[in-house]
Amino acid sequence: MPEGEIALISRALGGDQRAYTELTHRFRSAVFQIVFKIVRDKETANDLVQETFMKAFASLASYRSEYRFSTWLYKIAANSSIDHLRKKRIKALSLDRKLETKDGTVEIEIPDYSYHPGIVLERKEQRLSIEEAIQSLPGKYREVIIYRHKDDKSYEEIADLLSIPIGTVKARIFRARELLKKKLKNAI
Repeated sequence: MPEGEIALISRALGGDQRAYTELTHRFRSAVFQIVFKIVRDKETANDLVQETFMKAFASLASYRSEYRFSTWLYKIAANSSIDHLRKKRIKALSLDRKLETKDGTVEIEIPDYSYHPGIVLERKEQRLSIEEAIQSLPGKYREVIIYRHKDDKSYEEIADLLSIPIGTVKARIFRARELLKKKLKNAI
């Protein structure tokens, strides 16, 4: 069984290079996926993955173990990626300033397409359908889905809360997801 994250972090804080290597190995591909979705360039993403781990290890002492290490690390990855894009941003055209042309000045008018009542209603209906589907699950499945996806509990935390083996938690979550897929597919 792989060593726990907290033990690895403790070893890394103690200067154990193998612990740093193991943490990097465990999270590298997930961090890459997050960064790549933001920057959309493989080389830049690889550079930012390196930067993410350097920043994370430099501030590892500030990590608080009551939160998941992956969440903390992924936040650093996303912030590094966003900072990169901000630095790279090209000079933008101001929508408030009039544009000078050879024929005089013109105001820039951009239509607002951001609000779509139909989409807002559709999303609300989807949320209600999902909530109804969750509420219709048998109790043991509803319970694990709520702990996992609404309360963001780890498998270990759910197992402790319910006093059941972790394998049972995983099986129930899998079964609950399958039931939800069927219910939601039939609802559409």
